[in-house]
Amino acid sequence: MKKLFLPSLFLSFTLTALAQNTSLEGERSMWSIRSSEYPRVTSDHRAMFKVKAPEANSVQLDLGKKYEMKKNANGEWECITDSLGPGFHYYSLIVDGVSVNDPSSETFYGCSRMMSGIDIPYADGDDRFTLSDVPHGDIRMKRYFSKIENGWRRIYVYTPPTYDKNDAEYPVLYLQHGGGEDERGWSQQGLTDIILDNLIAKGEALPMIIVMMDGNTRNFTRALLDECIPLVENTYRVKKEKDSRALAGLSMGGIQTLNTVIENPDIFSYVGVFSSGWFSNNPNRMFGDTEKYYTMLSNDKDKYNESFKQFWISMGGKEDIAYMNCQNMLGRFDKIGIKYTYFETPGGHTWPVWRESLYRFAKLLFK
Repeated sequence: MKKLFLPSLFLSFTLTALAQNTSLEGERSMWSIRSSEYPRVTSDHRAMFKVKAPEANSVQLDLGKKYEMKKNANGEWECITDSLGPGFHYYSLIVDGVSVNDPSSETFYGCSRMMSGIDIPYADGDDRFTLSDVPHGDIRMKRYFSKIENGWRRIYVYTPPTYDKNDAEYPVLYLQHGGGEDERGWSQQGLTDIILDNLIAKGEALPMIIVMMDGNTRNFTRALLDECIPLVENTYRVKKEKDSRALAGLSMGGIQTLNTVIENPDIFSYVGVFSSGWFSNNPNRMFGDTEKYYTMLSNDKDKYNESFKQFWISMGGKEDIAYMNCQNMLGRFDKIGIKYTYFETPGGHTWPVWRESLYRFAKLLFK
C-alpha cells in the first residue's frame, strides 16, 4: 500500500500545484526563490508582490517609488506596481517602518546592504541578456591575501566556453562595480557570463577573460596593479601585453577606471566608463584630485589619444545621477582634444544601463 500511496500523494500534490500555478496572473520572477510563486511579472511588465505578515500594521514596497500594500483575509500583504522598464531592479519591503528583504526573493549586495531583486523581461526577440542554448563559460572565485587591506579578498573570474578545451591565452577585461556594491555585482546583477556567452556564440565578441575585483579598498590603483593583475597573470592563461588588457567600471568603478588609466596609460589599451565622470565640484577631492588628471591630459594629449584604442563612455540618459558630472567632464575633454566614444541610453543609474553598456563595450574589445 505504501508503494502505491506515496506516488499517488505526490501526483495529487503536483497536479494541485500546477493547477494553482496556471490560475495565477503573469509569470514568476527569475529571482523568486525555489517554489515561491511571488514576486510575479505580468505581460505588461507590472510586478506583483505578496508577503505574509499577519501581525504587521503596515507594509510598503520600496522600488524607488513606494507602493502601499493591502492586507487580505489570510494575513498576506499584496500590491501590484506600475509598468516597469526591462532588466534588474533592487527593492525592499518596509514593515512597520523597518526596511527588510522579501523572503520570497533572492538577495543581492547593493546600496551597501543586501537587497531583494526582480528582473523584468526584455522585449520578445531580445535575447542578449537571456540564458540561451549556447556554449557556456564559467564564473570562478579565487581567494587571495591582500597586503593593502591586510586581509583576505576574492575575485570573480569569467572564463569563456573554450577555456578548458585548449591551451590558448586570452585577453582580459578588468570590470569594476559601483559604490555600495562589491565583486559579486557584475556576475550576479550584471549577468556578465550570460552576456559574453551570447556574444561569443554569435561571433560578435572575442573570447576573453573578465576579472571582477572588490573595489572597496584603500588604494584601488595599487590593489589592481600590484595585487590583482599579478594574481590573474600567474593563475590564468592570459595575454600580458597592453593591447590585451581592458579596464572598465560603473559609477564609482568608472572614476576608479579614469584615475587608473590616466596615471598608467601604458597598461591598458581599452577603457570603459559607465554612468560616471569626475565630480564637477570636488572640494574634498573625493576619488582624487581631478584637476591633476585634466592637467596630465592637457600636457600629453597626443600620448593619451594614441594610447587608448577605445575610450568608451556611456550614460543612462539625463535621469542618470552622474549625467552632469559626465557632461562637464566631456566638455573638458573636448577643449583639451581628448578623443572618446559616447553612448547614451535611457534608464538612469541602474543595472539595465550597465548591462547594455557591457554588451556594447565587449563587442569592441581586442579587435
